[in-house]
Amino acid sequence: MSGADFAGARGAAAGNVWWQRRWALWAAVFGAWTVIAFFFTGQLYYTTLLGERPLSWRSVASQQFIYPYLWAFGTIIVLRLAGRFPVEGRRLWRNLLLHVLLATLFAVVITGAFQIINHFVNVEGRPYTPWATLQWIIFNSSENYGIYGIILVLHSAFRYYKRSREGELRASQLEAQLSRAQLQALKMQLQPHFLFNTLHSISALVHRDPDCADRMIARLGDFLRLTLENSGAQEVSLQKELEFLRCYLEIERVRFRDRLTTRMDIDPRTLDTPVPNLILQPIVENALRHGIAPRSSPGRIEISTKRDNDSLRIQVKDNGPGLPAISKPNGRFREGVGLANTRARLARLYGGSHRLELANAPEGGLVVTLEIPAHRGPEHLN
Repeated sequence: MSGADFAGARGAAAGNVWWQRRWALWAAVFGAWTVIAFFFTGQLYYTTLLGERPLSWRSVASQQFIYPYLWAFGTIIVLRLAGRFPVEGRRLWRNLLLHVLLATLFAVVITGAFQIINHFVNVEGRPYTPWATLQWIIFNSSENYGIYGIILVLHSAFRYYKRSREGELRASQLEAQLSRAQLQALKMQLQPHFLFNTLHSISALVHRDPDCADRMIARLGDFLRLTLENSGAQEVSLQKELEFLRCYLEIERVRFRDRLTTRMDIDPRTLDTPVPNLILQPIVENALRHGIAPRSSPGRIEISTKRDNDSLRIQVKDNGPGLPAISKPNGRFREGVGLANTRARLARLYGGSHRLELANAPEGGLVVTLEIPAHRGPEHLN
């Protein structure tokens, strides 16, 4: 399809929408006035049945349907005028005066038209006189001013409601865009942080143990490949997250050699649960840095997952010194970039519906417990 054809198709589609909206407006207006016409027709018909000279339904309807349908056409015009000259803002008083003049014009035209049509349709035996039309206009002026005013108020109320909803929608969209931008920024901070740490380890080994450095570079390439495959996703399945983690641990095993052992106890029911992308790597890195690296004795890291009703619980344990290794003299935790980033991402993704706790394990070491909602399925994954 050429550019001209595409533009023509878009123009035709926009025109169809415009006509659909216009027909919907006309249908709503005439539908509302038809209901009013039936109400007044029934009211007059049943009133005359109780009198001495009852009127037929046809006779009553021929009177009571004229006025509402004249105002149905008038309503369309008033709505256009209300949109063109809104009673708000800097021109409020000028537009309000203009609508008073327009309401007077409508009172004259609609009431005059009604009286003339009704006279020639329903009145027999009396000649038409302009004075009778003038009397009708004066007598029914207050009613016509009221109808014009009601239409104007309803239009202003709908206009205000529409702008309020549009404002809420824009605010919601801006908030969602801000949230996505902040999440992406937090996530992009994580990858260089891990990369720099790994490159630092490689540089320390490249002269002392070239073979070990080569293996780390190969594992790093595998990890980066997996990471880039899901670079645009904020959430991945737990199974995919564990693949990342295993690749990361292989890199660390090269560095720690026999000093590091790992164990995973994974509930199969949790594998399809969405989790934040790269959420476990900084937690495990924290365990390696503070629980394993400072010691010369063998270290152990255990990772377990469990489904608990509508929550996914993940625990990362190490056999290091526990909380004292990450505590300041005042007793507060000394969190690095990884854990601080993790807390920020969880808060942005789940609000108060998550838990991230650090505690001393009963058998010694540190245990990090992460709980997040687990009721969302794979369709929520990016």
